[in-house]
Amino acid sequence: MSQRFSTHTYVRAVYAPSGRAAIEISRGSAARAIELLEPAARYELGFRFLFLSGYLRGQAYLRARQGLQAAAEFQKILDHRGAAPVSPRYALAHLGLARAHALAGDAPKSRKAYQDFLALWKDADPDIPILQEAKREYAALK
Repeated sequence: MSQRFSTHTYVRAVYAPSGRAAIEISRGSAARAIELLEPAARYELGFRFLFLSGYLRGQAYLRARQGLQAAAEFQKILDHRGAAPVSPRYALAHLGLARAHALAGDAPKSRKAYQDFLALWKDADPDIPILQEAKREYAALK
């Protein structure tokens, strides 16, 4: 994609770095993922990207066990819902925020974020793995 659309700003600045960052996160290279996402920062609140780079950056910070930085990334998504109102990453940002606050040792904020996530997903299929994970994590906080 980078070769085929080498002059396309969105590919160069957002899509390609986000794809590479996702690979690095899956490999456990959170610091490299965060570095790769730097060019995307100025575009990440655009509707076209549906919070892609900010969400990945939050995931990388979680992987790096940096709860406060992860919380800031997920909170940025929650604070700017209007930038991409139909993005599935908006709902998932609540879960990321809950995990980030738990990692940072702030149980009350973590519980609140889990409650917000679970309220959004109250009518979801109960067999969805991420929902089951969230319910287990929330129960462990009580």
